[in-house]
Amino acid sequence: MPDISSNLAGIKSPNPFWLASAPPTNSGYQVMKAFDAGWGGAVWKTLGVPVVNVSSRYGGVNYRDSRLIGLNNIELITDRPLKDNLHEIEEVKKYFPDHAVVASLMVESRAEWHQIVKDVENAGADGIELNFGCPHGMCERGMGSAVGQEPEVLKTIVGWVKEVSTVPVIVKLTPNISDITVPAQAADEGGGDAISLINTIQSLVGVDIDNFVPYPVVDGKSTHGGYCGPAVKPIALNMLKNCAQHTNVNLPISGIGGIENWRDAVEYILLGATNVQVCTAVMHFGFGIIREMIPGLENYMVEKGFDSLEDMRGKALGNVTNWENLNLKHKVIADIDEEKCIGCQLCYIACEDGAHQAIGLTENNGTRVPHIIEDNCVGCNLCSIVCPVEDCITMVRKDDGTEVVTWKDRQEEGSAPTTFNDDRAGGIGHWVPEPKDALNKK
Repeated sequence: MPDISSNLAGIKSPNPFWLASAPPTNSGYQVMKAFDAGWGGAVWKTLGVPVVNVSSRYGGVNYRDSRLIGLNNIELITDRPLKDNLHEIEEVKKYFPDHAVVASLMVESRAEWHQIVKDVENAGADGIELNFGCPHGMCERGMGSAVGQEPEVLKTIVGWVKEVSTVPVIVKLTPNISDITVPAQAADEGGGDAISLINTIQSLVGVDIDNFVPYPVVDGKSTHGGYCGPAVKPIALNMLKNCAQHTNVNLPISGIGGIENWRDAVEYILLGATNVQVCTAVMHFGFGIIREMIPGLENYMVEKGFDSLEDMRGKALGNVTNWENLNLKHKVIADIDEEKCIGCQLCYIACEDGAHQAIGLTENNGTRVPHIIEDNCVGCNLCSIVCPVEDCITMVRKDDGTEVVTWKDRQEEGSAPTTFNDDRAGGIGHWVPEPKDALNKK
């Protein structure tokens, strides 16, 4: 079997699956239960001066039959005394010396940072994660995302921590910023050993339309919280890619955001993550999901011939480029398998109303069967995405792959459209119905 052990800036764990700093890592009991189930590491729920939390604390986003595709969280850092958390960190390390225990920290002054770093190191923590991402509650106090949004402040605090820390320091970044590579560079310049991203996204997830209060409701009021769960994964992957490709961000990355299964983890590693952290999926399904994640990762690595995580890390980065470098001569069109088609006509509706009117309907024994109008199909993929039947609609390549022309090439050679009515535009000759024809559609 392949080696799935992980080493993030010197923090070693038997596998790359860590629990993120969150409610599932609130106590030694939970962390020890997770390690016993198979998790490789855990980032302890953020330690600092204990807070008083509210009730209720979570708001969920459901979509059709899927529950909790997104979670809004207004819970703050630990509300338990530091001495209790330190004692439990010691206990966990006694039973699981080879698993990664990372202390997430959030305090204010230089003196407080120095003291709490020494405290968690004395308790046996293998690493430290600086919480510069929390978007609610703590940022109003000048901590959390308030630090993550100010690169100079972030760099200063990382420097304070590195003055005393003898274990690796991970800097956790906020996504609530225009360009996440800016604080990532600050983390590097400040002496950080790694970065983790993303923290939660500032959000309101819905409103009680009968009582006029957003969720979650706290005595008739609410507040913005941190959004996480499967819905944030695309945003997290893009920010991960941005940091992994940036020439001035030279730190290993712990990937966070919507990871629910082994495939999600593989995507993060292929885009440059050294390991991954999981929160919402555990809050939804429990620690037991690790029993599918580990063999899933191992089987994938065997199938692809990867002997270690490092063999696969970043494999997809070379295939991510700017739009101007994509091949304009690449041509695909849709193809419908009539035997698999169930006649729902979702593809027709989507293309007719939302795309390029490239699907027609043919009467067949009283049933309207969709077909592709090839001359009008631009290969946008929409029909294949909305089709509820797997592989009923596939995209078939039509160019021979011998010609490559990009937008950048066309600009350089002077063949790109430059005027409003330029006859070099891409839509020239593409048929569209007359506007009045819309009134005759049944």
